[in-house]
Amino acid sequence: MLLKPIKINKIILKNKIVVSPMCQYSAKKGSPSFWHYEHLKKLSNSGAALLMIESTAVSKIGRITHNDLCLYNNTHEKNLKKLFKFLKINNAQNIGIQISHSGRKGSAEIPWVRRNNPLNKNKWNTVSASAIKKDKNWPTPKALTIKEIKNISNQFEQCAKKAKRIGFDCLEIHMAHGYLLHQFFSNISNKRKDLYGGNLINRTRLLIEVASKVRSQWPKSRILGARITGSDRLEKGIKPKDAYYLVKELEKVGFDYICVSSGGIKTKTKLNIKKDCYNVDIARNIKKKTSLLVRCSGRIDYNHATKLINSKKIDLICVGREFIKNPNWLIKVLKDNGKDKIIPNQYKRCF
Repeated sequence: MLLKPIKINKIILKNKIVVSPMCQYSAKKGSPSFWHYEHLKKLSNSGAALLMIESTAVSKIGRITHNDLCLYNNTHEKNLKKLFKFLKINNAQNIGIQISHSGRKGSAEIPWVRRNNPLNKNKWNTVSASAIKKDKNWPTPKALTIKEIKNISNQFEQCAKKAKRIGFDCLEIHMAHGYLLHQFFSNISNKRKDLYGGNLINRTRLLIEVASKVRSQWPKSRILGARITGSDRLEKGIKPKDAYYLVKELEKVGFDYICVSSGGIKTKTKLNIKKDCYNVDIARNIKKKTSLLVRCSGRIDYNHATKLINSKKIDLICVGREFIKNPNWLIKVLKDNGKDKIIPNQYKRCF
């Protein structure tokens, strides 16, 4: 089942394995650098059915770092189009992009310079649902006004238009990992007293407004999804029941899938990322409650993935680190299972 095709709208994925969107912090003024061409070219030949390009900012203050990929002006669109064409010419694999706004997690240092730290120089003022710090050593973000919230919804919509023109097969909205949409969703970071805060319906409002605007622009023939947080992994944070509500709302909007993640609203949570399949417990319970396809990531190896797909606990598997550590692991699996057509001709003799 794992290696069999799946059709989503008019897009056919050759198997059920997706390359996770992995931030590289290597863009030049928001556009892809030579690193992206090399990095993504390797991944496009991995044998996975869908390659997701890293979290891409919908605005300048929506960046995580100065070196984030962006898609909010014509230059970004032009340069991402070049990258997209390069990848498509070299491989017929489906390509998607994840779009995001960092909120209070922005204005950060590049991880290998100082991990989980805000900038000391050339920083910018961040925004969030409420004026609550991400952590002790982080600056206090500005609480967004209603007008500014509406503007952010429009930024996501405009970004979706650009992604559509570029030709991406899949578009994913990042609503997890402690970024802005997650900041509105979580009662840990959202203490608003207006229509965007308080109860679950209000805390979900911006996420659904963004989803609806993006849905209005994204072709129904292509794939549309969201990465969501199934749990904050904190005592007073969002619980799976909150995620169920969000999923049902996304279902009404007309999304095709959700990718289930967890944690991230604060630097430290109770999430154990060293545990195999650490998001599967939430993902499989969500799948019982939705007609949407459910994707999951988090230390899922081939054997676990096979069991999860065969037992219909989830529909798609997202893999990141393993493709970096061992880029050709899936090619060997495909060869051993008679799926030679997916393997680049240049590689077949090596297996």
